[in-house]
Amino acid sequence: MNAPIRRLGLVLAAMFCALLVAATTIQFVQAQSLNERPGNRRTLLATYGKQRGSILVDGKAVAQSVPVDDDYKYLRTYPQGKLYASVTGYYSIVYGTSGIENSYNDLLSGSSDKLFYRRIVDMVTGQSQKGASVELTINPKAQQVAADAMGSQRGAVIALDPRSGAILTMYSSPSYDPNSLASHNLSSVMKTWQQLTTAQSNPMLNRSINELYPPGSTFKLITSAAALSSGKYTTQSELNGAARLPLPGTSISLPNDNGEACGPDGKTTLQHALTISCNTAFGSLGMDLGQDALRNQASKFGFAQPVTVPMNVTPSVYPTGMDKAQTAMSAIGQFDVRATPLQMAMVAAGIANNGKVMTPYLGQTVRDANLNTIQSADPKLFSTAVTPQVAKDLTTMMISVVDEGTGRKARIDGVKVAGKTGTAETAPNKNADVWFVGFAPAQNPTVAVAVLVEDGGTAGQEALGGTVAAPIAKRVMEAVLQQ
Repeated sequence: MNAPIRRLGLVLAAMFCALLVAATTIQFVQAQSLNERPGNRRTLLATYGKQRGSILVDGKAVAQSVPVDDDYKYLRTYPQGKLYASVTGYYSIVYGTSGIENSYNDLLSGSSDKLFYRRIVDMVTGQSQKGASVELTINPKAQQVAADAMGSQRGAVIALDPRSGAILTMYSSPSYDPNSLASHNLSSVMKTWQQLTTAQSNPMLNRSINELYPPGSTFKLITSAAALSSGKYTTQSELNGAARLPLPGTSISLPNDNGEACGPDGKTTLQHALTISCNTAFGSLGMDLGQDALRNQASKFGFAQPVTVPMNVTPSVYPTGMDKAQTAMSAIGQFDVRATPLQMAMVAAGIANNGKVMTPYLGQTVRDANLNTIQSADPKLFSTAVTPQVAKDLTTMMISVVDEGTGRKARIDGVKVAGKTGTAETAPNKNADVWFVGFAPAQNPTVAVAVLVEDGGTAGQEALGGTVAAPIAKRVMEAVLQQ
């Protein structure tokens, strides 16, 4: 009789142990993963039931949570949705987060360890928990000017403070309204998502940091930097500037845009070649320098390097394994060279900052609900791309581009502007993508900018970097300088 009772007791003890182990596993080991499951309605309600911190530009909220009378208690709103969508991203019950909403999610939601003591105080005092607010580096006037200047054209505008790396403008066109994804009407949110993700214009793509484009003649800045850094060239070195450059190993040749030679007897200087954007001179220069020198110089400016702003930036690309003809084309920003607008803004900013490229960033200050600073930006050196003397020489050459060459429409009254235009071929039977990169004031720069307009913009086949992108860059630089 005792044996069956003992066996039953052992079975019951084992069951209790299993129950305790299961409860412990669920409540402690699996707690975080269960809480983070997308379908966990309790977690969703708890998260939305707390007031999420605001995203601020110049002290004004561009994303905020307002009280509502439903299960979620707060609704995320974006007062200037389309203007800042490429920066803020969205905060959606159905589709999660993107942009700054995603990168600073733990701080905005109040779940960050940096807010632990704040949460304890709120619990003791009975205050409702609130997330931290994030102040961005964006210049609101320049951001609005960028949007107005781009209009209906597809592309991107990005501006940096070359001294710190602070991002002053980040605008991607076309944009979208994140309010439509933050709605608590789930069927409406899903319908909007379907429309946005299937739209041919791809409005949810942040073109300034996540799309790669042929940089065209703006890459000639990097080729010039490699030449000057090699010690074999000066701004007045003579280059081959014939009307056409035969490409080794092929039956074709590289022409200049106007079909003419770049100087008497087909000769030109490095500075004049940049001023008028001479293709044959830079193609010849690229072959002389070699692909390794060009790649190394591009890498120093940020190509192929990981960058976060804090959103992840798609790395720019300089190809490998090229022959001489392909190297010539790469030297003028064609073949398989690809860059984001942010990358080309970093090139301009590095030249403007005496050769030092600063790490770009969007988050200036994070404050808790009592406005105590818990995190602030600390500008960091990304790389030293060129020496101060090379940066000075490049600046002189870029001033010449704006004063006398292809970048005249970027001139600002009373201010010296340094710049470079670009007109990049993308595919047969497609209009060129057009660029302008530059900085101002040229001798004491406070703003560096890159503008990219896809497919020629409203100018179509007639588009050039100097006629389409340069005027946009001028307006953005003026907006920053007038602050």
